Amino acid sequence: MQFFRGIASIRTNGYDCALTMSLFPFRTLASCLAATLIGQHTSLEAARPDLAAAALKPAHPAPKYATTGRVERLAPEFDSLVAPGSEMELLAEGFDWSEGPVWIRKNRELLFSDVPVNKVYRWTEKDGLSVALNPSGYSGQALKFREQGSNGLTSDRGERLLLCQHGNRQIARLEADGSFTPLAEHYQGRRFNSPNDLCLASNGNIYFTDPPYGLEGLNQSPLKELMFNGVYLRRPSGEVVLVSRKLEFPNGIALSPDEKTLYVNQSDPKAATITAFSVLPDGTVGEGRLFFDATPRVAGNKGLPDGLKVDERGNLWTSGPGGILVISPEGKLLGVLNTGEATANCAWGNDGRTLYITADSKLLRIRTQTRGANWPH
Repeated sequence: MQFFRGIASIRTNGYDCALTMSLFPFRTLASCLAATLIGQHTSLEAARPDLAAAALKPAHPAPKYATTGRVERLAPEFDSLVAPGSEMELLAEGFDWSEGPVWIRKNRELLFSDVPVNKVYRWTEKDGLSVALNPSGYSGQALKFREQGSNGLTSDRGERLLLCQHGNRQIARLEADGSFTPLAEHYQGRRFNSPNDLCLASNGNIYFTDPPYGLEGLNQSPLKELMFNGVYLRRPSGEVVLVSRKLEFPNGIALSPDEKTLYVNQSDPKAATITAFSVLPDGTVGEGRLFFDATPRVAGNKGLPDGLKVDERGNLWTSGPGGILVISPEGKLLGVLNTGEATANCAWGNDGRTLYITADSKLLRIRTQTRGANWPH
């Protein structure tokens, strides 16, 4: 018990009590203290029940959400990115394959895809989960796609939603009236396979990947019009440029904070890699180099390199075997947010330090000590 400026402060049974001496006579206070010392945890209620409800409050309130998974610390540097003791919270579950999270600041909401069911969900701290968009990726009726919905999401400078649409086979922008404006539908007159993920440069360039994951039969699909799986640049003028066709299954894509490097994941169990491409002055890219090889982690861990993001320090936070792999700009694996699930993607939200994670049927989050790259301050 501590006394200061006429206040008695007591800690008993996990509770903190701050009681004004004028309202709490010393005789009653003494009886409360005595009872505490001999283990009678109901002493406050017995001594002054009228003050008990106001005086008692949990010292450490129970978390609102259950925690899940584990944080694996593989290098000392990781502690500066995720504070020791941090845990992942389970916000929602029951999805078919959650993907493509993006934070919309003006609405303080997280949007993310459930790809097979053709929906975008909304999650807010206040209201929880709701359907934001249905349909999200396929506007037709015939169910002829392996995965028909939207996949990767981002927003433009005006925070309009940009979507990779599997079923519609395009990059699209969602308008205020609920309609979709196609931004990229074809390359050299041929329809894309199923645009998968995208990122936006500060000059308005959109980079996106186009694997065959939305098509039934993948590379053998009769609907496939392009005989390769490419990485593309869509300029603000509308011009679409093929920047690489060297990856068999390109997937997640992100720019470094200085926008001089373009990272592209490959979801191939035989070559589960991240390739780093130098961005040239005209927006196209160089040959590319192997940045990180996650193939040795495939055996015994769920998931493959899928979506990825980059923080303000240049670290990559990428889905991969085991969850979210955190990799330094030099290619060193610093730690893993092991979700226990095949993990699709992640994105920062709130103040730029809360990382949201889409992990198969689940939506998770964890606090970080770094912000997403180029996060507004």
